[in-house]
Amino acid sequence: MASRAQNERRFKRWEELPNGGRRYVRDFAGRAGGRACYIKEVDADEKTTRFAQEIYDAAGRLTAVHEKFPVDLGHKQM
Repeated sequence: MASRAQNERRFKRWEELPNGGRRYVRDFAGRAGGRACYIKEVDADEKTTRFAQEIYDAAGRLTAVHEKFPVDLGHKQM
């Protein structure tokens, strides 16, 4: 389990959630002009409750979501 300081170092953007947790976001440029966005949601104790990857095309449209935690559901095309 990562600490708040570790999460803040890895994920440059975050927002506070109503339950006291946080949603951390980290973007990566894609090779074909799009981008990937990793989303990590934690509870008030910084315990991970959700981790997902969102894939966007060059126009900024969401094209796929890969839910990785708590259950790996694989890629879901939009």
